[in-house]
Amino acid sequence: MNPDLFLADVLSAPERLARTLDAYEASDGPLGELAARSYDRVVFLGMGSSRFAALSVSALLRAQGIAAWAEYASSSVPSPPSRGTLAVGISASGATAETVAALERHAGQSTTIAVTNVPGSAIEDPADIVLPLHSGPEHGGVACVSFQATLAVLLLLAGRLGQHADAGVGGLRPAVEVAASLRDERAGWLGEVAALVTSGELTQAIAPAHRLSSALQSALMLREGPRLNASAAETGDWLHVDVYLTKRPGYRTLLYTGTGYDDGVLEWATLRSSPVITVGEARAGTAAHVPLAAATEPVRTLVETGVAELVAAQLWAESG
Repeated sequence: MNPDLFLADVLSAPERLARTLDAYEASDGPLGELAARSYDRVVFLGMGSSRFAALSVSALLRAQGIAAWAEYASSSVPSPPSRGTLAVGISASGATAETVAALERHAGQSTTIAVTNVPGSAIEDPADIVLPLHSGPEHGGVACVSFQATLAVLLLLAGRLGQHADAGVGGLRPAVEVAASLRDERAGWLGEVAALVTSGELTQAIAPAHRLSSALQSALMLREGPRLNASAAETGDWLHVDVYLTKRPGYRTLLYTGTGYDDGVLEWATLRSSPVITVGEARAGTAAHVPLAAATEPVRTLVETGVAELVAAQLWAESG
């Protein structure tokens, strides 16, 4: 793992996202192999950030009336295979042992899909269809651009299954420009946000249920690179289980805005003088704000974790 190369990976994200979208926009793209038939259910199998990405995409599918969920590939009580099941194994390396084994359980009964960044890897063996990420190697040793590519590919899959226009290549394409702007304009917010994070004892990333991957991935980036104490929560659930932490000195909230529960978070944080960093819409009384001009939820989901990645890269480099 290398902080300088991690930063290079993070800065290359817009270009790499464009590469992934280009591959799937082609008439002979990978999704063309998916049979045009309905499935009784869709089960996503993965570990770590692969599962994080699936959480948001399965929520999108459920909102369209499709039975879908993200499952720990390591679960000892897994969903059983069936003819009506679409099982999607996700592993950027293609070698995650738990995920390979989980997809193997579905092979021959369920329709199986492997989502991977490494052609010819082990997860392809039990797969009927392979969906490559096309994101290239991560020289920094941290899954950041592959996480973004995983989200993009799963959103495209969701668009194919649910006929959701915003989740097609055209609907995701604006994310390339938004991601580039976030990086180009980082001088306006990065130093302030990084200082708030590093001066605290715990940073908790909070996001709406349908973008929970953003909170989970953000906390992971802070833990994996600079080794900071960070956790994640869903915005509404935070009001029931984590609001108590605002009483502790050194607690910081990284709030990905976009739900009616944002007001509750800000109310409690203001009452207890607990610093909040908002990403998205500007809100009064916050300690810092990162603007994000994204018109659709899929675009926000693809782009907003770049905030935590950039913060993690700076703090990791400063830590030596």
